[in-house]
Amino acid sequence: MKSDLPVPTEPILKQIQPPSSLILETKRLILRPFTPNDLQAFWSIHNDEQVNQFLPWFRPNTLAQARDLLQRQRLDFTAQNKGYCLAICLKPDSDPIGYVKVECDGAHDFGYGLKREFWNQHIVTEAAQALIEQLKLDGFLWITATHDILNPASGKVMQHLGMDYKYSFQEQWMPKNIPVVFRLYQLNLDGIERTFQDYWNRYEQHWVETSL
Repeated sequence: MKSDLPVPTEPILKQIQPPSSLILETKRLILRPFTPNDLQAFWSIHNDEQVNQFLPWFRPNTLAQARDLLQRQRLDFTAQNKGYCLAICLKPDSDPIGYVKVECDGAHDFGYGLKREFWNQHIVTEAAQALIEQLKLDGFLWITATHDILNPASGKVMQHLGMDYKYSFQEQWMPKNIPVVFRLYQLNLDGIERTFQDYWNRYEQHWVETSL
């Protein structure tokens, strides 16, 4: 069921400077910044058609394309202090099997990717929980995350992290240039109820799914 209910409480955006060389450790994982030496592992993550299906960029078909994507989406992102982007490494191996990231500006958008052979092992949840604890220490008030409605497994990850569904919207997703219906989830790290309204205001087609 759909309901065009108003979305309350526009948040106050906060500029945050992420640490330049953050390393986190969990029971099974090491989370660290990407380096140019991670190219082969990075390519193996993103070259999988199933992994890339719900990611915004096109799948890199060559090592050169993977190098360009690694530079733009990981190395430059970190160097320009745009947010937190950490490679997920399974102990004791140092090769990335995935990533978690959170943007500093706007929605404080949380995203992730993981090699298919490690799906359904709660690895992303474990990595994200460690990153969320760091975000609290660094002064984040909230994070958001969106998932394609055709990818409900991603929504389960958001629910496991304690994120609450807020609303849905349709976007012409670039650069793939396809219409996608997204569900927005949000976690308010300071316990104050708020909803990030930018997508609601930006896209004409928006609603609250009352059956979730």
